[in-house]
Amino acid sequence: MSWRTLGTLDTFAISWFLTGRVEIAGSIAALEVVTKIAWFYLHERIWAAIHWGRHG
Repeated sequence: MSWRTLGTLDTFAISWFLTGRVEIAGSIAALEVVTKIAWFYLHERIWAAIHWGRHG
């Protein structure tokens, strides 16, 4: 949880630096939270479906 929070704050800070707008940086950071959760879920589902290297 702390790693995810740090990553989102990092995304917010970089977005704020690049755009100069807190509102846009907040939107990007919020979108990043949602997309990272979705990608993590999909990543785990795909790896769970791959039987390569498993025994039994």
